[in-house]
Amino acid sequence: MRIIGIDPGLRNTGWGIIELIGNRLVHVDDGRISPPSISSIGERLLFLKNKLKVIVEKYDPNLSAIEQIFVGPGTGSSLKLGMARGVSILVLAQAGISIKELPPKLVKKTVTGYGSASKDQIKSMIEKLLNIIPKNEDSSDALAIAISAQHIGYDNINSKLSQNYNGLNLAIEKALLKEKNV
Repeated sequence: MRIIGIDPGLRNTGWGIIELIGNRLVHVDDGRISPPSISSIGERLLFLKNKLKVIVEKYDPNLSAIEQIFVGPGTGSSLKLGMARGVSILVLAQAGISIKELPPKLVKKTVTGYGSASKDQIKSMIEKLLNIIPKNEDSSDALAIAISAQHIGYDNINSKLSQNYNGLNLAIEKALLKEKNV
C-alpha cells in the first residue's frame, strides 16, 4: 500500500509518500510545494493544485492523509490554511484516493508517543523510522501524517470506535475524545 501524507499551507505544503510492504515502512519520496510569494491567493492555490496533481499522478498512492486544521488565535491564518487544505482534498478526491483527516496531536502522539512533540522530535523519529533525512520540515511533518494514516484504523476523527483497532490506537482515540469533550 502506498500512502501520501500532506501538511497543507498556503506558503508551503509538505508532502511525503511511504509504502507499506508487509509490516515494514519504506520511504518513497518527500518534498515541499512553495507557490511564488508575490502571487495572489488564487494563483497560489492554482499553483498548489497543479503541483500536487502531478505528484499524485506520478506516485499513484492508494491512500492519503491530511492534517486537520488547528484553530488558534489567528483566524486569518486558519482561513488561509483551510483554503490550501481544501485544494489538497479536492486533488485527492478527484484522483479517487481515500482521505483520512488526522488531528495534529494524534499525528505527534502516533509518531513520537507524545501529543505535544516539537518539530525536531518529529523529524528525529521520521529519520529513525524511515532511515532517511527528510528534505525539509514540511515534508517531515507530511511523512509523519502518512505514517499515522497507516497506523490509525479509522477514516476520520468523528468516526465511531472501530472493532479492529489494536490497544494503542483505541487508547489514543479514547484519550482524544475525552480531551475534546472536556
